[in-house]
This record gives sequence, structure tokens and C-alpha cells, in this order.
Amino acid sequence: MSRQLPTPERALTIGAHPDDAEFGAGGVLSKWSAGGCEASMLVMTDGSKGSWDPGTEPAELIETRRAEQLRSASALGITGEVVMLGEVDGELEYSMQLRETLCWWIRKLRPNVVLTHDPWMRYLLHPDHRVTGIVASDGVVAARDHLFYPDQLSEGITKHRPDAILYWASDRPDHREDITGYVEQKVAALLCHSSQTETTMDGADVSADHRDRFAEKIARRAAEAGSPAGLESAEAFKIVRP
Repeated sequence: MSRQLPTPERALTIGAHPDDAEFGAGGVLSKWSAGGCEASMLVMTDGSKGSWDPGTEPAELIETRRAEQLRSASALGITGEVVMLGEVDGELEYSMQLRETLCWWIRKLRPNVVLTHDPWMRYLLHPDHRVTGIVASDGVVAARDHLFYPDQLSEGITKHRPDAILYWASDRPDHREDITGYVEQKVAALLCHSSQTETTMDGADVSADHRDRFAEKIARRAAEAGSPAGLESAEAFKIVRP
């Protein structure tokens, strides 16, 4: 098991929905940002299906979730870009165009580390998570080799090879990042996504007691992730060197 990458100069999360990266890597994003990393966040979909309220208007929800994502990034200390691709939530499909788009963003932002969903996790149910993990991985491969999308290179950007991909929510994790001291920032970022209280935070209750219970749940998960590596709190990943 490996642990503790050096703080990268630049990092990029690629998440399917607003709040996915915060659940998977909010602690390490906060830690790296505090250490001077220019972290960026790319969100694939518009989050328009992220509600169980039958009265929700999708157009309003899209704007709400965009605003929540920006507040969350600020809570994490993000200093790079926050990119919302705006694909329709729940309808994300793999395409060559989508791979080309991610290749372009990886080449433009030049992250040393890319963080995304593990698409090979057994029984990963949400289709957007599976597609995001695959197209992000393929985007990394394309970005590193100059014969992929050579027209991009004439636009003034150059090929780029990240040092590592960290896959969150993996059922075969082999890398830990110590987030001791950064769990509170992760929780604060997640709580910025207040429209998701019912769908991802165990109920529609917005009381202080509910927020405390949610914070305890996140802290407990971080402790469980850290235990195999002897860490107080951690986030677990599958690491791949592309």
C-alpha cells in the first residue's frame, strides 16, 4: 500500500455530478490546496435529477447546483478552475467527442494528479459514475500522446501526461491520503450542497443535530479508511500511473 503523494503543483477532479468529488476526495483537495496546489474541478453533468421532490423544476435545480458547487469549491480552498460541462444528469453517454473534450481540459489544465470515479468498482450502480470514470481514464491516455487530436496542439496547448490517477470509491484501494485535520473542511464543502440533504445526507432534516450526525458519519468513514495505514483519518484510492 502506498500513501501520501507529494503535494502536486496542479490537480484535477473529474466528477459525474456536483458533490461527487467532495465525497470522494474533498479532504485531499483541501489539504493540497492549503499546501499551494492549484486544484481544479470538472463536473460532467448538470445535476438536474438530484432531487426527490416531485415539485422540483429541473432548470432551477441546475442553477442551484451550479451555485452550490462554486460555494463548495471555495470552502475547499480551490484556486483553479471550476468547469461545469453541463451534460444531462442521468443521461451521460460515452462518445469520442466527450473523450476529446476531456483530453483538451487535461492538456489545458496540466494536472499532475487526476482524481475520478473508479469505473471498475464491482456493482457500481450509477451509469454517470461508470461513464465518467471510463472517459476520464481515456482522456488521460489521449492527452499524453501527441497523435490524439493533433488539432488541439495547433491551438497552443501541448500534450500532457499526469503522474498519477487516483480513483475514489474503489473496492480495491491501494493508496491512502492522510486527511487528518481536513475532515471538517470536507464536511463544510459537502454541506454547501444543501439541495442534496435528502438524497445523499440521510434525510431532509436540516437541523444542527442532523448536520452533526452527518459530520460524524464522514469522520467515521475517514477513520475507517485510515485504519489500514495507521492514519487517524484518510481517503482511500486506487492509484494508477499512466
